[in-house]
Amino acid sequence: MDAYANIITMSIVIETHDLSREYKTYQKPEGVMNSLRGIFKREYNSKIALDKTTLTIESGKIIGLVGANGAGKTTLLKILSGLVTPTSGDARVLGFKPWERNYEFLRQISILLGQKNQLWWDISPVDSYALLARIYDLDVTAARKKVNDLAEMLQCAHVLNTQLRRLSLGERMKMEIIGALLHDPKILFLDEPTIGLDIVAQENIRNFLANYVKEKEPTVILTSHYMDDIATLADRLLLISKGNIVYQGTVDEFVLNSNSELAQDEKVDFEEVIRRFLETESRIR
Repeated sequence: MDAYANIITMSIVIETHDLSREYKTYQKPEGVMNSLRGIFKREYNSKIALDKTTLTIESGKIIGLVGANGAGKTTLLKILSGLVTPTSGDARVLGFKPWERNYEFLRQISILLGQKNQLWWDISPVDSYALLARIYDLDVTAARKKVNDLAEMLQCAHVLNTQLRRLSLGERMKMEIIGALLHDPKILFLDEPTIGLDIVAQENIRNFLANYVKEKEPTVILTSHYMDDIATLADRLLLISKGNIVYQGTVDEFVLNSNSELAQDEKVDFEEVIRRFLETESRIR
């Protein structure tokens, strides 16, 4: 860790400066001969997934990251969690460069991707947690108590010993959340944690996250297409459009300032305000 990390402000846990990520994909030509020529002279398509993003995030906050599909939300989360290296720019998370994958950094973060499993499919969650406890070098007894406490909070203790693949989607998501919190991360990246769940399961997970953050005070970056998740949980809002952060602030400030016509309506629909704002930004960009 360099000198930059040592002078990081105590309350700031995430800082980025002109953070960018560009993807290049091979443009395969049609026809056998053109494909052979492509071996020696390839043409690529470029897509900017994240464009010169500068932001600061304080500790203990829930940040709602909102944008359309392909706007750059998941790319930003993957860079900040160290899964992807940026094309340019810089970032510090807890004083570390995430993509260097420092062990001390990895022990303090967790990422949960709503459409991907981190637990093992063919064994029970409780067996997966035992393996995770060894990976994170946790005290086995303390880890087991942590699992039981979280399972009680999520009302899912009765399925801890059932094979993961035999659980419902809602039950699996609860198991994934327990796994993500097992090592008490200081920063939690949640990418669509309620995707595909029914209304009751969504509300259960929202209530759990609200209570957990109030008690443990981790920093959370949350993406969701369900605006109830954002409106209920988020302290601050980040709106992203075509790789650019187009709004940073509170949910209330956004509703009041983004669309005066809608804001004057006492029955303002937060999701409708978001949709109109992002549509306008998309046309501008």
